[in-house]
Amino acid sequence: MSGRSGWRFEWPAAACVCAVACLLAADVLAQGRFGGQPGRFGGGGRFGGPAANEPETRGLLINADGATPGYTLFAPLNGTTTYLIDMEGEVVREWDSELVPSAWVYFTDDGHVVRGGRELETQGFSGGGQGGRFQKFTFDGELVWDYSLNSEQRLPHHDVAILPNGNVLAVVWEAVSREETAAAGRREGFIPDDGIWGDVLVELEPDGMSGARVVWEWRVFDHLIQNTDAGLASYGVPAERPERIDINGDNVGTANPPQNPTHDVFHINSVAYNPELDQIIVSAPTFNEIWVIDHSTSTAEAAGSTGGRRGSGGDLLYRWGNPEAYGRGVAADRKLGFQHDAKWIPEGFPGAGNIMVFSNRSPGGSGFGGTTEVIELAPPVDRRGRYTLADDAPFGPAEPVWVYADPAFNASYISGAERLPGGNTLITSGPQGRLFEVDADGGIVWEYWSPFGPNTDAEGAAAANPYAIFRAIRIPPDHPAVRGRGL
Repeated sequence: MSGRSGWRFEWPAAACVCAVACLLAADVLAQGRFGGQPGRFGGGGRFGGPAANEPETRGLLINADGATPGYTLFAPLNGTTTYLIDMEGEVVREWDSELVPSAWVYFTDDGHVVRGGRELETQGFSGGGQGGRFQKFTFDGELVWDYSLNSEQRLPHHDVAILPNGNVLAVVWEAVSREETAAAGRREGFIPDDGIWGDVLVELEPDGMSGARVVWEWRVFDHLIQNTDAGLASYGVPAERPERIDINGDNVGTANPPQNPTHDVFHINSVAYNPELDQIIVSAPTFNEIWVIDHSTSTAEAAGSTGGRRGSGGDLLYRWGNPEAYGRGVAADRKLGFQHDAKWIPEGFPGAGNIMVFSNRSPGGSGFGGTTEVIELAPPVDRRGRYTLADDAPFGPAEPVWVYADPAFNASYISGAERLPGGNTLITSGPQGRLFEVDADGGIVWEYWSPFGPNTDAEGAAAANPYAIFRAIRIPPDHPAVRGRGL
């Protein structure tokens, strides 16, 4: 395979992606997990794709040779309809709801569409990605599950993972009082009068048309550390306990408290599951980090530091993106910026086992808040799911194995990316409602700008960024739920 820079590289034997498709001034090292060759790419031409100016007419712009066949599923944030389009940009199926999306939508192996709905009447929670409703539709549009989780204590937000057994692993805010937050070591001046919102992962087993049972939980607040108050039980040195989350890790280096301290300290905005490892990955954008935890624990073990296949309970197994957040680096070591959509590349795909993440505001670049990048990294993990960490060093890798960036590619919030079976990558530039597919060299082979603006009759629709999409997914044409339907 020949890169557009003229430098030749080869895929490693284990199909790990080892290329950098990047239009940054600095060189980026591409070091493969299984012995891939390091590459050096300069910027120039349309290596990272053409400028992303809004087209005169929205819809399909590019469908070139090399695009990955299939159907693309997305739910515009300002409407109540979920769309499935073909490679020509034609709508082949719609699913209607009375609610605008909270953010996420998924397509299950048995052909159901599962989406989050935004309930506007909440009890103390209000913010980007707020949900409250879980809805499941058949392929033909029948609503078969409609569950509400909306109380003074908890509200789902941003994302879920659909587990192989059909359970739904949801990101949920929980109300934490000012007193409990202070007792955990949150710095004075960084706590609102009515406390903060901690994050919880709640595994739900659907039960009938409108019910669900909680079968597993993990709470951020069970795994905290801080080094500001030696009189508290949570006191410790974050650099010596990287498996713990510094409750002040989001404001390291900030001397003065803000005028209006945030409730949403952790703001977990994505969750994904690895069935081979039985592990979970989440994106914590206010920490500029991704975190990996063990799912093989019981709820009781998940609240502690023992148990599970790795013996660490619910403590972090791995983290990456900002070593300053746990005292093993400085600001210049940060790799991620307010990232979204952290996930493993599935088995059988190029780069299998690597992690892909959409970094909205990577440091060191131009544009609002930094450079937007899609990053693939090879975590230092063995086949048993154990991660290596050298004494006094941050978690590796030092550099990604693949990066997509372009000066015109700028998405300061929402958005996502997924590796496709042949090695291409589907990218959602969320604020613009722009979906595009790039090959391993960064060339755009498919591009679509959503024409679906606000539904003015939908409660919760917003005029700002009217075409916004949280994230899109590609469904292969041989998927059993679409094969033979004549779409």
